[in-house]
Amino acid sequence: MGRHRKAKRVGIFKILKHNEMKNLSTILLATTMLFMSSCATLFTGTKDRITFNSTPSGATIYIDGVEQCKTPCTMKVKRSINDTDVEFKLDGYETRLITLSKEFNVVSIINLGNLLGWGIDALSGAVMKYDRKTYDITLDNKKTSMINPTRINIDTQNNIVELYVAEN
Repeated sequence: MGRHRKAKRVGIFKILKHNEMKNLSTILLATTMLFMSSCATLFTGTKDRITFNSTPSGATIYIDGVEQCKTPCTMKVKRSINDTDVEFKLDGYETRLITLSKEFNVVSIINLGNLLGWGIDALSGAVMKYDRKTYDITLDNKKTSMINPTRINIDTQNNIVELYVAEN
């Protein structure tokens, strides 16, 4: 009878050649770094839901000069490492300008020494987060006055306009 060979059990790592092991290690390291990069962006996103209220209501909200909604409204505001300015505008009332309050997003710390992760979080704005979720703003009436000048002088050569008003 013929000789039977016993099958040997060999683990996957023993089958792989040295170069293949190096490539596998590189791929595993790169995958791990990819999953550990930009942690704040991945785990907390790049926008926060913020509610804007005004008294009186109906004010138009502008964020960085772009019209967004009318109060009362809730919207997602993109995070940024720069200041985010919000204007409340309503006819007959003074325009109010506020800067959204923000704080450091501690989830970014998971990046540790990964400069790529810190860079992605900084560019996406996720390294910061808005710490206030509601803004209640009271708008003041515009101050208008009625004056009746007694005399108006216009000097076109010097670009001067003089108004003379009688005191009460």
